[in-house]
Amino acid sequence: MNDWKIRAAVAGMLAGVMMSALPAAAQQVPDDLTVMPPVPTDYAPKKTAWGDPDLRGTWPINDIAELPVERPDRYGDRFWKTDEEIAKEQGRVEQLQEAYKKEEEEETIGSGHWIEYQAGSRRTSMLTDPKSGKLPALTQEGIERSALMRSSWVPSQTYDWVDDFDSWDRCVSRGFPASMLPFRYNNGIRIFQAPGYVVINLEMLGTRIIPVGHGEQWPEAVRTWMGDSRGHWENGNTLVIETTNILTGASPLNMATRGVPPNNTLPMSKQASVVEKLHMVGPNTITYEMTYSDPVIWMAPFTLRVNWTRDDSYEFFEYACHEGNVQVRNYITASRAQRAKDYAAARAAREEGEAKAGGSR
Repeated sequence: MNDWKIRAAVAGMLAGVMMSALPAAAQQVPDDLTVMPPVPTDYAPKKTAWGDPDLRGTWPINDIAELPVERPDRYGDRFWKTDEEIAKEQGRVEQLQEAYKKEEEEETIGSGHWIEYQAGSRRTSMLTDPKSGKLPALTQEGIERSALMRSSWVPSQTYDWVDDFDSWDRCVSRGFPASMLPFRYNNGIRIFQAPGYVVINLEMLGTRIIPVGHGEQWPEAVRTWMGDSRGHWENGNTLVIETTNILTGASPLNMATRGVPPNNTLPMSKQASVVEKLHMVGPNTITYEMTYSDPVIWMAPFTLRVNWTRDDSYEFFEYACHEGNVQVRNYITASRAQRAKDYAAARAAREEGEAKAGGSR
């Protein structure tokens, strides 16, 4: 982990929520674990003073931080884990709790506290469509663009300038929709509302101001990391957000989200669009759905679904990863120095070989 990312991790650690103590979001688990039930629509949320469904509150997604986007092969065609699998995960949590306790007692808090882990999610992955639990294939254009993506998460990459780093490396943004997916820390989401607007405040690098029921889409040339989002209400309890005009420099899913290959190199075209649905399914649960479409890059759209659990005691901590950041420069300097060293060694070896060849004539 890079030093500036470590500083951000410490901020996440200080949030101090022992995630295994948080209640898992309410989940409908069918008898047939290969079936994904529809999102419930029978809950009537309370209203704001101006009559909109009230989604206000703090909805940290730490409790799904270990949930991968793609379904691991060991789960086959199941959307849900078995009771035995959940029990095994709980055992891991208890072991980590003991490790955390020891660190606190010895005042040696370390990496064990940077990445918290919670058992209890019955889901095997975020993907609900395709039913295979696997992302669709990339188009040929997607494959070619993927090979051009640059990021510090790519093994054995060399660095010569800032454009050899992704937007999160540079502490700019995780981009969209990656910013709506869980990370290893700083997973707070807070929703504010005002007449005609919903604001989604993200603990890590981003705030979205979403007009609801009004406004026109931006001109095609106007783009931001979070895109242009427009909302409307459906069924009395669901906020639907349609987003276009997304700046294409960030990887749409990765930025270290679990279970997304490969290494922050998933590209995005200008045709990318996202439809999100925030279903209020209970007083303390929002079911969040995201359907992503980019016909230039992907062979088909895909849909993710997770539950958010209210925790209004969760505290936000400043994600100030850019203060005193010298690592981008250090990466470039070290990479250039290594290339110069490798070139000098190769040149010396060549000259030695030539000298030996000349002496044997």
